[in-house]
Amino acid sequence: MARTTRNLRWRVVDIVVASVIGVASGVVFWAWGLAWTPLSGLLSFTPGLEGLLAGGWLFAGVLGGLVIRKPGAAVYTEVIAAVVSMLIGTQWGFSTLLWGVIEGLGAELVLAAFVYANWRLGVALLAGAGAGVAVGLLDTSFTSYAALEFGYKAIYFVSAVISGVVIAGLLSWLATRGLARSGALSRFAAGRETAARA
Repeated sequence: MARTTRNLRWRVVDIVVASVIGVASGVVFWAWGLAWTPLSGLLSFTPGLEGLLAGGWLFAGVLGGLVIRKPGAAVYTEVIAAVVSMLIGTQWGFSTLLWGVIEGLGAELVLAAFVYANWRLGVALLAGAGAGVAVGLLDTSFTSYAALEFGYKAIYFVSAVISGVVIAGLLSWLATRGLARSGALSRFAAGRETAARA
């Protein structure tokens, strides 16, 4: 019985589509940054709950990984998104790029742990959680949150992971399925897999 081999090498179309995902996500990141202050104010009734907003900056890596399905896709799309939002202008400046690299790695490590072979909902949720863990650790260690009490940081960290699971994991998985059903991913394994199930 012949085994099908997976090609994990990037094609030109992979680079183009990952770049498009990254650029579009970067614009969303920038807009999400503008909304951060008023939205976090609404969550101030419980200190640390603003971590629930973190997923708005984590989805690019998970979405890129789910669509491209090649090593490095999560990091690449998250970094492109971070660079675009930084160039448009964010209140966090160059640190946006550093966060993008680490957040992308958070998702990438989960996809790598499944050898870039499992694209089910559970893996997408775990990739979102991985990105959430990354931003939770970064924010509570290297920003003004680092000086706050442990309880605040714990609530923030848990909230960031939950946000990563729901926004970056679940919504990216649903978006990938929606794009695949529309035919937009016909040149990708995600699109062919969805078409085969239909």
